[in-house]
Amino acid sequence: MTESFSLPPEAAEPRLDVARRSLERLRDVPALAPRYAGHGKVLTLDDLAALPPLVKDDLNVALAHLRPRAEHGATWLFQSGGSTGEPKVGHAPTGFYMRGVHEQWRPLGRDDVFVNGWGAGRMWGAHFLAAAFADLSGCEVIALGSVSAPEYGDWLSFFAARGVSAFGGTPSVLRLWFAHARQAGIRLPALRKVLWLGEAWHPQLDEDLAEVAPDARRWGMFGSTETWVAGTNTPDCPADVFHLLPEQLVHVDQDELLDFTTLNPDMLNPVLRYRTGDAGRFTTCECGRPDRALRILGRRDSVVQVRGLGLHVDDIVARAEREPGVLRAQILVNERWGRVSSVEVLLLTAPNAPEGLAVRLREDLMSSTFTISTAFQHDPGSFRVTAADALVGNERTGKTASFVVREEP
Repeated sequence: MTESFSLPPEAAEPRLDVARRSLERLRDVPALAPRYAGHGKVLTLDDLAALPPLVKDDLNVALAHLRPRAEHGATWLFQSGGSTGEPKVGHAPTGFYMRGVHEQWRPLGRDDVFVNGWGAGRMWGAHFLAAAFADLSGCEVIALGSVSAPEYGDWLSFFAARGVSAFGGTPSVLRLWFAHARQAGIRLPALRKVLWLGEAWHPQLDEDLAEVAPDARRWGMFGSTETWVAGTNTPDCPADVFHLLPEQLVHVDQDELLDFTTLNPDMLNPVLRYRTGDAGRFTTCECGRPDRALRILGRRDSVVQVRGLGLHVDDIVARAEREPGVLRAQILVNERWGRVSSVEVLLLTAPNAPEGLAVRLREDLMSSTFTISTAFQHDPGSFRVTAADALVGNERTGKTASFVVREEP
């Protein structure tokens, strides 16, 4: 059983006092107390593995009851989610646990000019997390606010003139910046580092960066607003492999679903076998570091039930994005009275996209995808493929999810 944890017993068990404290806090929540009945103290990894996993709704109930407060500095409230479900509240103290990240991961130095491209405000934590990390790094920072499409050119020219050497954001946002720079013929010759957090890295970024900033390399963080940063990687690591922080204990179950337990005594969220919806497996990283690394396999909540059948969102999106002229794709699921009424594949296309692309792709998907052909057999007009000027994004975070659920009036 202990092989399913990221740390061996001798490294993890002396620090399980934090897990015991989290357990006691969760037992104080009336709605959650029954699930922990019969579980004694968490003294070993086997004891921890015997506890039931915690999911987002459970954690939200716990935080609403506990209302944790930082011992030093302010207590910051943030939201996670909002693209495909209701936002959930998370808490963090001033500093956002970034000192531990900085001890392991050093992409920025004092000579860097860093663009913080994560959106600020609206209770999303990434902008402030990145600002705290930049503060520890001692670099020069350009903190962006909301930027509209017509402003990209002026900002990119400013970045080039200032010698921007590092740029951070979600891959959704980074793709907008670098795709615009590529199309406009703007180059960022000083850019060496691209920091990312919030979504999986996208191969299209590699293609755009090769044109816009050929010397730039990616540096990734992985985590959530509930766990905060759990792992990091460098340009020598595959984009989907992360080295976990020592204060994060990760468990992989038999279905490869991940759950997280904090070993950080300053953590405000009671993260105890917290399940994020991500899947993964332990691996040895190509970078040569000897520690046990984690390969992220993607989210297991990307299968949407459409009229009783499972629609694999990631497969459909990947199929669409392989088409020449498609920059990005997204599935929009429209519901009425709790039932799927229609599904639309939105395509963000390049100016040179071939004519009839949307019509041809729709025909291909209808004929080759069992779920689509079966679910819409009697009303084929309820499945559409549309070329759009923009995809549906989360205005709060700047993220563009692979699928969006919209309730129709």
